[in-house]
Amino acid sequence: MKTTTSIRTLRSLALAVAAGTALLAGCATGPNANPADPIEPFNREVFRINEDFDKGVLKPVAQTYVDVVPSPARTAVSNFFSNAGDVYSAVNNLLQFKGTAALEDTMRVAINTVFGLGGLIDIASDAGLPKHKEDFGQTLGVWGVPAGPYIVWPLLGPSTVRDTAGFLVDWQLDPLTYFDGTVTYSLAALRVVDVRASLLGASNVLEDAAVDKYTFMRDAYLQRRRYLIYDGNLPEDGEGAKADGDAQGGGSGTVSPSRRLTPNWPIFRR
Repeated sequence: MKTTTSIRTLRSLALAVAAGTALLAGCATGPNANPADPIEPFNREVFRINEDFDKGVLKPVAQTYVDVVPSPARTAVSNFFSNAGDVYSAVNNLLQFKGTAALEDTMRVAINTVFGLGGLIDIASDAGLPKHKEDFGQTLGVWGVPAGPYIVWPLLGPSTVRDTAGFLVDWQLDPLTYFDGTVTYSLAALRVVDVRASLLGASNVLEDAAVDKYTFMRDAYLQRRRYLIYDGNLPEDGEGAKADGDAQGGGSGTVSPSRRLTPNWPIFRR
């Protein structure tokens, strides 16, 4: 019964993504609108608001965090959140039929939680267990769900219709969301500061570059997501445009899950 309900939920989610894609695609702002970004004027305005918030609040807080909190403590915080992320990475690897990666992520969570003081110390990496970063947005891409139009959400930043749906699912899979409400939101705030602190160097370089920051961020995001869906094994340009479900490709979004069954061991690599 529970499995049937889950399948129905996933089907409904896929239909919602498809409907959202069609709706936003119909909102193109003119003949010159980027097909990957049909609501660009709206996105640019939200991007500007996010930039103002980042410059006025988030970046100063992150800089203060780096200046005040010792490096070992910041590393422990990053490891803690990384360990929680391994939980939904394991689930998504399983949903993508990547059994070896799912097992490795599960082992990482067990080792780091038990022997790494709840994930504060990354013992698994020192032991040679690789870390995988998977989310439900990637899983939907592997299943053939198209990315849909690019969207910039207030505070959350860049996304797509597909990745927005994926974020909502990953939020439910995140073990840190099952604490008391106050604890959950406090951890969420700390996680945002931790991530922003890790990007201080990159943001400074981007600020100095003479580029259209919005376009750069959008293109980088879409290309990065496509890269992650294919696990870095991007097809030829022509094939990728048809096989990939991202808005840039505009194809059917079919990525064969069967290839995910092959372990990523040297003997299996061509």
